[in-house]
Amino acid sequence: MIGVTGSAGLFTVILAFCWVYIRKYQSRQESEVVSTITAICALAVALITSALLPVDIFLVSYMKYSNGTYKEWAANNETRGQIEDTVLYGYYTLFLIILFCVFLWIPFVYFYYEEKDDDNVNKCSQVKNSLKYTIGFVVVCSALLLIGAFVPLEAPPNQNATQWEKAQYFFKELGSSRGFVALSFSISSLTLVGMLAVITYTAYGMSVLPLNLIKGTRSIAYERLETTEDIDEVEQQIEKLRSKCEDGRPLSSRDRRKLQELESKLQVLRRRDRHLEIAEKNCCTKVGSVLRPLKILLGIFFILVALLFVVSLFISNLDKALHSTGINSGFIILGTNLTNPVNELLLALQPVFPLDYLLITVITMYFVFTSMAGIRNIGIWFFWIRLYKIRPRRTRPQALLFLCMILLLIVLHTSFMIYSLAPQYVMYGSQKYLSNMPSTRDVQGNSTGFSSRTCDAAAPEDQCTMTRSYLFLHKFWFFSTTYYFGNWAFIGVFFIGFVVSCCKGKKSVIEGEVEADDSDMSDDEYLH
Repeated sequence: MIGVTGSAGLFTVILAFCWVYIRKYQSRQESEVVSTITAICALAVALITSALLPVDIFLVSYMKYSNGTYKEWAANNETRGQIEDTVLYGYYTLFLIILFCVFLWIPFVYFYYEEKDDDNVNKCSQVKNSLKYTIGFVVVCSALLLIGAFVPLEAPPNQNATQWEKAQYFFKELGSSRGFVALSFSISSLTLVGMLAVITYTAYGMSVLPLNLIKGTRSIAYERLETTEDIDEVEQQIEKLRSKCEDGRPLSSRDRRKLQELESKLQVLRRRDRHLEIAEKNCCTKVGSVLRPLKILLGIFFILVALLFVVSLFISNLDKALHSTGINSGFIILGTNLTNPVNELLLALQPVFPLDYLLITVITMYFVFTSMAGIRNIGIWFFWIRLYKIRPRRTRPQALLFLCMILLLIVLHTSFMIYSLAPQYVMYGSQKYLSNMPSTRDVQGNSTGFSSRTCDAAAPEDQCTMTRSYLFLHKFWFFSTTYYFGNWAFIGVFFIGFVVSCCKGKKSVIEGEVEADDSDMSDDEYLH
């Protein structure tokens, strides 16, 4: 009953956060019910999926006592199997929902609103054209599932078997955990795309978020003074150009072009001045000034956390490079040979329940929120083409759908990132097992007991239970190999983003609110 109440409470909190987050960024002028519900649900699925990893680790750890023996209720293999299957079905459900969102629901809603921009298209044509484009995504999803179901099949053990015997073996293998393999392959393929998003957005977000908190924003009074001076200067230039045609002579094409540019610039500056005036009177701005010391402390804390994660990731990758079984096995490593700070911290917190689970939950949420910060600062790009900007109260429905899809992909890769930070802990949690090596000996040299050891990859299979997350992540060695090299790219992008963020000056208090390509209508919407 407590577990159900806790789950319902967590679900309510996640939905409330998603609603507030989406409503904060969506454009009031272009908001639609369907796109809003889709974005909220997709973001909620991303957060719920990220919350499943700490639950997975907790359940495998909760089966055992601290001395390495199973608890009475978990001593039966059948009971443990039921718990493991429950977690596995949870992953099945959430991963299938992710596939549905990424390949069907979000693309359909996205193309529906793209078609809506054309005033000559009716509702029937909108739906038909949206379905036509969405079919391409469905074909890709089907191809991934089929590849996952058929490619990993092993050859028949008896090469001299008849065609009928080979067919029987084929269908027997296809029915044996093929659904798990097909889903795992599809999710791993999406995780590769998520890895690119993590390298781009999360790595930059981990550096820009704390540095923005530390540096703060520019003075509103100084910005208003600067804007007023710019307005006066541009008005003088416009008057100077207009004075050339007072006698009735037309302006040259060069002067007309320059006049248009100056008028557009003046319009932007006046809008900027209006936004600064509102920000100056805003209560949130005044509260932010009072909380400035707290922001600096938070920024310092976040940058230390980011450096801790990057150092742990570097040590983990170095450990794999030196002690793993090689590239053809996905850089699988048996145990930890180099001291990993995050892994050691989680293991040290095990005796004080539930500090280790709180920390793994905080780490998971940290990756999600830094990813959001990265997307918000960079925007959504397709190579060198900027598709959408993410701005408070002015983000288009299509941009929010893109944002949620990117977050879904990022969450998929987050599990592997956390595994890289704390490999031993993510595989087995706080489990221990009884080693055959005696812990103490009497005077005659006879053993008097057995030592309990922390579970690792070298532990007996019947003594340690792997998390279901780990099984999903490491089903295919070539994906693990790609993730390994992706971690090195993540470290490189983090330090590049850190240097770039350090070189940048303070942000404006209205950063991103006023740009030349904004319409007057969207500006009025923001002001009201």
